[in-house]
Amino acid sequence: MTDFTRRDALKLGAGASAALGAGACSATPQRVAADIESATPLHELAGKKGVRFGSAMGAGQLDDARYKDIMRRECATMVAENEHKWYTIYPDPRTVNFDPADRLVTFAKDNGLTMRGHTLLWHREKWSPQWVNDLEFESASETAEFVEQKVARIAQRYDPFIYAWDVVNEAVDEETGAFRQTSLSARMGEQLIDHCFAVAKENAPNARLVYNDFMSWESTSAAHRAGVLRLLEGLKKRNVPIDGVGLQSHSNYEMPDEFTRQKQKNWIAFCDEITGMGLELYITEFDVNDTDLRPDIAYRDRLIADYTRDYFDLMLDYPQLKEVLIWGMVDDQNWLQDFLPRTDGVLKRPTVYDENYKAKSMRTAIADSLRGAAYREPI
Repeated sequence: MTDFTRRDALKLGAGASAALGAGACSATPQRVAADIESATPLHELAGKKGVRFGSAMGAGQLDDARYKDIMRRECATMVAENEHKWYTIYPDPRTVNFDPADRLVTFAKDNGLTMRGHTLLWHREKWSPQWVNDLEFESASETAEFVEQKVARIAQRYDPFIYAWDVVNEAVDEETGAFRQTSLSARMGEQLIDHCFAVAKENAPNARLVYNDFMSWESTSAAHRAGVLRLLEGLKKRNVPIDGVGLQSHSNYEMPDEFTRQKQKNWIAFCDEITGMGLELYITEFDVNDTDLRPDIAYRDRLIADYTRDYFDLMLDYPQLKEVLIWGMVDDQNWLQDFLPRTDGVLKRPTVYDENYKAKSMRTAIADSLRGAAYREPI
């Protein structure tokens, strides 16, 4: 890490950080490799700095030869997009379906990729199987036994191959900052989270254990950030075996040109609180929403690349940042196409490759940021 970083400049406020304010981003990356085959793969650039680089992948993409080529070329690691979630593995009380996840693991192993796991518990009714939401437990111990069975079964199956798990995902309400209430927390409260981490530690003893959430730098995220910090402080006080925090890094509701100096400073303060607890950082689901940007491709790509460079430069200043995962590498296959859709019907451009599998200026921004990063001890 350099002696004087982007974070240091932002902390000084006006003057030293003025050039880092809204609209004064780092130089716009205009270079996109004409022949991507000759460009240094992103995972190699990242690996030289002690960072693990990869992407999400769905089982359906195993039939997409061009997507697989991108994964092999650019990534050192991967994560299943939905295949390790309960609604896939436990769709009803009688079914256990590991087939989609197993096929992704086989692809990773066959192609020399490592793999992180997402997620042992998505603590959110909206994304939990309805049959689980409908359960009514008599006691905390009955709940704990049910959860242990489900979590242990997944963790055991992929140990020791999966090197890190998002043990719990999105346990904090984004509007209030309160701990979410579900059928599983009704009797256990936040002890549910402690229990999941303990079970994960027992069944994947060498894996990094992570709390993952989508709190962000956006103005609407203040309560969410505060709630996540409260949850983490409780976990640390209770000596829960947590290694780090997954920063999903979706920018959903505010556009990339709204990443102002003050919002950067607020985000730095949040990340400083996390690292001050002795926790590692992971960018787990990066993409950029362009819902409200005008449709011009060159304009959108420029703003998205500038934002990507600014965000990565800021985050890579943290030696505690150990890995970077993009939430899918190809634009038309990214979840943001359906989330907060554009009213003009134009295809969004949220990620690294376009719908024709061509590298975009976002890739150049990531590459440049990785080249400029300091080395850190890898996981």
